[in-house]
Amino acid sequence: MRRNRRHRQSDEINHENHDRWLVSYADFITLLFAFFVVMYALSSVNEGKYRVLSDSLISAFRNVTVNEPGDPVIATPPNVTPTRPITPAKPSNEEIEVRRQTEVKRMTTMAEDIRKVLEPLTRGGQVHVTEGARGITVEINASVLFQPGDATLAPSAVTVLRAVAQVLARAEFPITVEGHTDNIPISNTRFASNWELSAVRASSVVRLFIESGVIGTRLTAAGYADQRPVTDNTNEEGRARNRRVGILIESMTGERPPRAPGQIREGDPIRSILPGEAPPPASSAGGNEAPR
Repeated sequence: MRRNRRHRQSDEINHENHDRWLVSYADFITLLFAFFVVMYALSSVNEGKYRVLSDSLISAFRNVTVNEPGDPVIATPPNVTPTRPITPAKPSNEEIEVRRQTEVKRMTTMAEDIRKVLEPLTRGGQVHVTEGARGITVEINASVLFQPGDATLAPSAVTVLRAVAQVLARAEFPITVEGHTDNIPISNTRFASNWELSAVRASSVVRLFIESGVIGTRLTAAGYADQRPVTDNTNEEGRARNRRVGILIESMTGERPPRAPGQIREGDPIRSILPGEAPPPASSAGGNEAPR
């Protein structure tokens, strides 16, 4: 009896031990189920976000309209014909001639206005106003504008040039101011040669024009020293004629002729800074020789 009771108790204990694994298994299955539910929920949210992003990109880059989420409808792109850049039509010969005639009339009117402003000086031969293929050229004797060997405008010259500037400011033609001297060398504390003197004189006139209302982008200053004489330098009358300031109002329709290279006079100090040139021989006549 005792042995049977022991066997019965042992079987009951073994039976209870065999069933306990079901508790752990059920807990494990429950955790797996919860895990897969969470993963599914996360994947559904991400899919929705990716779908919205995908639809937006398709609509932006492929002209696709989306009626319902996940249901894109491809819209027919409009027919766009590529256009070529418009090339401005070449003006006809008649149009070119009309423009040229208009330009000539404007230049003639400006030349007449300048002559009226400078009439007292033109009568005395101190100013010359000419018209040519390049435009209008106004030559003013240097004695009207500057003291000998100086580049500061005289008070009377300021009044004259301001009147000229008022005429020039009304147009848009390019303007070149040229300084010229005679062939007698100059050397003082301010100017080492005629090149510096002519360039600074032209710059003084340009500065006055700008102060009087002429647009600076239209102006150019150039100094030519004695390289472009209008007459012979063998006598005082010719040298006085060559000491001048030229104002060139350039025509925008006429073709500019090729400019010949200037020749630098033998013994001019400018040769000392040119490559391959020997320094000029010392002059026995001194630096401040004659008026410029």
